[in-house]
Amino acid sequence: MKVLEMNKEILGKEHSSTLISMTNLAIVYSDLGKWKEAEKLELEVLEMTPKLHGKEHPDTLLSMANLAITYSNLGKWEKAENLDLEVLKMRIRFYGEEHLETVQSMASLAVTYSEIGKWEQAEKLEIKVFKIIKRLLGEEHHDTLQSMTNLAATYSNLGKWEQAEKLQIKVLEIWIRTLGEDHPKTVQSMAYLAASYSNLGKWEKAEKLQIQVLDKRLKIYGEDHLNTLRGMSKLARTYTDLGKWKKAEIMLEQALDKAIRLYGEDHYDTWKEAEELQVQVLELKIKLLGANHFSTIRSMANLARTYCDLGKWKEAEGLQVHLGVIYSQIGKLKEAEKLQLHALNEAKEVLGEDHPDTVLCMNNLSDTYVKKEILRRQNCYYASL
Repeated sequence: MKVLEMNKEILGKEHSSTLISMTNLAIVYSDLGKWKEAEKLELEVLEMTPKLHGKEHPDTLLSMANLAITYSNLGKWEKAENLDLEVLKMRIRFYGEEHLETVQSMASLAVTYSEIGKWEQAEKLEIKVFKIIKRLLGEEHHDTLQSMTNLAATYSNLGKWEQAEKLQIKVLEIWIRTLGEDHPKTVQSMAYLAASYSNLGKWEKAEKLQIQVLDKRLKIYGEDHLNTLRGMSKLARTYTDLGKWKKAEIMLEQALDKAIRLYGEDHYDTWKEAEELQVQVLELKIKLLGANHFSTIRSMANLARTYCDLGKWKEAEGLQVHLGVIYSQIGKLKEAEKLQLHALNEAKEVLGEDHPDTVLCMNNLSDTYVKKEILRRQNCYYASL
């Protein structure tokens, strides 16, 4: 920050050294997850770089590529896609298809396609990226292995699990041979292969590999690390698939406690991890205890709060409606009324009074009012005896 301010003061805002300082600071912000701050700086850099170097200069293309990555991190997929496409077209024209910077643009665009569900387009690009990188760098280069990993992930998204499994086995073999079994990249590769085993219903293989992954992550990162937490979550999911309910429940509860302790209740990453864990906890409790058990209801309420903290209002509202109906069914009428009133007001505001979901909320609240009135009359009757 000091270097940037000095460069602005001494050299001016549009000097190349100032722009480099701004780019470096934006990278630091990105590494810290401060995407909005990075975006603001990168927009300034992109505005000034073409004036200094021209629209098709490598520095201009790099500033566009950096901003596209930040747009992706902010979930601004359409903007990311448009920028990625523009950079790719210019790099093809400037360098040709087989240049590493062009291939990097192809890979970035493929990731954006994957994020917005354009998996066929992602697959097509990723196959191209893999072939070019393999030819340029060799099969065992880290970039080649990353391209194989990305392609395997896209195969999984397309339901091509056998192809994903085949690629991931090959990648894992190379990582073990070149880096050893305990390297973080090798362990991550094991986790990806375990996910493919799960997709294929090979639960015992998935369990065996996920136990290894969790053990290695505990040694590499310790108990209180996000990667360890994710390892616990995936293993708990496999325990559920295998019908090992108690093991799954214990591991999920431990992982959820660790997520809150690790980041604090107000940290965004806590809620992202908590959402996945709480969905698993809820699914497990519905299977074990039923939807109306008090422990299941508590899990629903926790998940609804997490949806609210993540800004997922539609999911939160849906869960609150369901929870309100359950409260009403089991006689917790005050809790039901509170939830159903909130859901109704939200539905009116977002959907309008005549929307079917709003009408459903009205009907649910009406049922609860009827039950309250019946209960009031019963209490009056018994009081008069």
